[in-house]
Amino acid sequence: MSPVLAGVLQLLALIAALALAYRPLGDYMARVYSSDKHLRVEKWIYKGIGANPNTEMRWPAYLRGVLGFSAVSVLFLYLLQRLQGHLPGSLGFAAIDPDQAFNTAASFVSNTNWQSYYGEQAMGHVVQTGGLAVQNFVSASVGIAVAVALVRGFARSRTGELGNFWSDLVRGTVRILLPIAVIGAIVLVACGAIQNFSGIHSVGQFMGGSQQWNGGAVASQEVIKELGTNGGGYFNANSAHPFENPGPFSNLFEIFLILLIPFALTRTFGRMVGSLKQGYAILAAMVTIWVGFTALMMWTEFHHHGPAFDIAGGAMEGKETRFGVGGSSIFAVATTLTSTGAVDSFHSSFTGLGGGITLLSMQLGEIAPGGTGSGLYGMLIMAIIAVFIAGLMVGRTPEYLGKKIGTREIKFAACYILITPALALVFTAAALALPTPGNSMTNSGAHGFSEILYAYTSGANNNGSAFAGLNADTQWFNSTIGLAMLLGRFLPMVFVLALAGSLAEQKPVPATAGTLRTEKPLFTGLLVGAILIITGLTYFPALALGPLAEGLAS
Repeated sequence: MSPVLAGVLQLLALIAALALAYRPLGDYMARVYSSDKHLRVEKWIYKGIGANPNTEMRWPAYLRGVLGFSAVSVLFLYLLQRLQGHLPGSLGFAAIDPDQAFNTAASFVSNTNWQSYYGEQAMGHVVQTGGLAVQNFVSASVGIAVAVALVRGFARSRTGELGNFWSDLVRGTVRILLPIAVIGAIVLVACGAIQNFSGIHSVGQFMGGSQQWNGGAVASQEVIKELGTNGGGYFNANSAHPFENPGPFSNLFEIFLILLIPFALTRTFGRMVGSLKQGYAILAAMVTIWVGFTALMMWTEFHHHGPAFDIAGGAMEGKETRFGVGGSSIFAVATTLTSTGAVDSFHSSFTGLGGGITLLSMQLGEIAPGGTGSGLYGMLIMAIIAVFIAGLMVGRTPEYLGKKIGTREIKFAACYILITPALALVFTAAALALPTPGNSMTNSGAHGFSEILYAYTSGANNNGSAFAGLNADTQWFNSTIGLAMLLGRFLPMVFVLALAGSLAEQKPVPATAGTLRTEKPLFTGLLVGAILIITGLTYFPALALGPLAEGLAS
């Protein structure tokens, strides 16, 4: 079987698996967030944290819950790292330096999972499981909760109430993420991923010295890493490490986990607003971008430029032979079009245009299908922008799902789409203008520029993957990328929840002959076009200096 055919068959198998899971999971999540009943274990949690899950919240109260919980999480994870040397199960590792502890705490709480450290050489079992793995669950649940709050803003009328943050947080964790993670961890263990609490042990003699490996609860952390679109690996090699990702089947299964909830949430959206066709329209836009980018990535990486590529079957530099060009390309697009950031290959070693695709995937806002929750609310913001553009074309007040998109709503949407580009581009410019940060680049020229642009794009968009040629473990990068991650995660949530509150207060307007049918293919095409044009106009100059210049020169 040719490598190209193998890659295409993997993609088709993945699409089939996602299609089978789409309806049952999407409907189940809609029931979870619409139910007025609480499980016994959920009642215990509410009692323990002192929350009343039946109290409806307006958007400022909902936002205070999001920010307050996240602030406490950052502080807890920071202190856990700083005290690591005094904790049991630390494997003899010392406390994490302050700047790196801040960066890691900001990273995992913001669902970014950027790592400027070697996991197997820095973090013990307590920090890995009690700190990082816990944040993999709750940070993903926070994202889903905010998305559900926005959906309620469309579904409700004449009220500013968006639900209860604590109820949404607990339900997302207990009823959705935990059950799927348990099943997924069993699958990964069956595939060969490790799951233990062993210490450091030597494995044979190499070049006069011994190779050392850590044990760890890897399978359980790996599954929520992908399912929650987190990305932080137990080992520095991330999902390229055989302990995390043993073979081709586990690789495809991990891609499935990455895309599972973000795609299924579109059906949850359609079910909660009372129109499955609206959910299908959003799904169609996501799938169009995802399939298009995957096909383009596979073409760039399979495109031959000489006898070495002919023999290898494609651009194999930086890729695992276990996965090949096809599996690595599908994984790279899935992880950068979502907020996952896990990698099973070396993005810096992709072809120039291939590296540009990973960059552009993040710069779209990670909305195709995006992160758990963040992908849906990001796509709904873009839908509002698309409706506004259509309204300008015909001279009509734009409407979406029966809600008028007025001055207030479009200001919230505009602020949302401007935040992450501003963070990524301003921090990149600052790093290149100052003398010291440039010393962290492994490469010069266009590729070196891409290393820094990729780092801040990844941080601001809460992706977490790296071009891997940049030494980011410096005070400058730990601090600035940490700020980019926090601002890129929580500032957009402010505008999402404010928008949700504004929409919930409105009285629905009836559809007329002049209303744009947002469930039709025409709107899906308009939405995809608006996403690509807005991103292109925002990032094209920076892309031209980096991956485009490198790709055209090769």
